[in-house]
Amino acid sequence: MSADPQLLEAALGYRFRDRELLARALTHKSRSYEELRPGHDPLSNEQLEFLGDSILGFVVSASLYRRFPTDGEGRLSRIKAHLVSESRLYEVAQELSLGDHLILGRGEELSGGRAKKALLANAVEAVIAAVYLDGGIESAARFIEEQVIADAGVEDTTGDFAATDFKGALLQRSHALKLPPPTYSTVAENGPDHAKTFTVEVRVGREWSARAEGFTKKAAGQQAARMILGQLPGGDGA
Repeated sequence: MSADPQLLEAALGYRFRDRELLARALTHKSRSYEELRPGHDPLSNEQLEFLGDSILGFVVSASLYRRFPTDGEGRLSRIKAHLVSESRLYEVAQELSLGDHLILGRGEELSGGRAKKALLANAVEAVIAAVYLDGGIESAARFIEEQVIADAGVEDTTGDFAATDFKGALLQRSHALKLPPPTYSTVAENGPDHAKTFTVEVRVGREWSARAEGFTKKAAGQQAARMILGQLPGGDGA
């Protein structure tokens, strides 16, 4: 891996017993073919990606079934479609700085592979499979809940779900405007542990920023993203 695996494990919230699984999850086929030896099959993250896709779909479906027992199939299907989408997984990869850890071939490196949406989304699925193989379904489900579901606005059950995922919408708007990806930072924590509030700042490039407060960092980040969406070209404030 091109960056410290301990840093990635800290971001993932999971410590691998077998780091070779993590390394394989991060290895793109371009690298494996470059290092292919006669008589050996190329070892890349494609099989892990296949497995991770199925695990992701199952865990998301089970989670939504528990969270929204009275919601209709149509709404649950829309939420699931978002959570397993390439756009959502790309957002997760960006938040984890997964691109810094990818193991790429020279050609893919030179063509900007560390920032490619499909490549990063596939790597998230491969990491999910690696966590499952290393720690079991409970570890994989915890990773999906914390990294994929918890920060996507699904707890807001009012109105159309698509309108509640402000962080995802901000990432897509930034990409469409050819701006840097949004960055989030916690700038303040106030109150006792049982009733703490958090202030989160989001920045898009040097020109746009917004701050919001919430009872969790994730909720504050969603509101800050909503505010900055109104500032960007094409938003309500444009």
